[in-house]
Amino acid sequence: MRANVVHNHVRHEQVVILALQTEPVPRVPGDQRVVVDDLGYADDGIVHVTARFGYMETPDVPGLLATLDPAETEGPLQLDQASYFLSKIELRRGKAPTMAPWRKRLFIATSYITSDAAEYFSLPRDRTVIMGSHIEV
Repeated sequence: MRANVVHNHVRHEQVVILALQTEPVPRVPGDQRVVVDDLGYADDGIVHVTARFGYMETPDVPGLLATLDPAETEGPLQLDQASYFLSKIELRRGKAPTMAPWRKRLFIATSYITSDAAEYFSLPRDRTVIMGSHIEV
């Protein structure tokens, strides 16, 4: 969100910061899935939501957001107009002797075989923005 504000000089009217947690159980009951955190400001348009899923479940982010109570999210969410922001971290080989060179190459190579996050979270492709950063290993 900070990078978007710095780059575009705007903040969306409604912002939902979503934290997804994968629990060490196959499925999380529906009544234990979502917690809307109070950030201390009632009308700033920013809401923090924590959603818990079991390791056998595939998160459907738009479907989850549709179940939220408008009283907890400072009004109804406009999901048909929502933009989704994902972060992607690219690993690069650094000069620091943190691990053997062959292990660095293997670690970086395995990072490329991850699944597509937008598809995994059921996000609409035409409204998903992926912002990236680099980390040296």
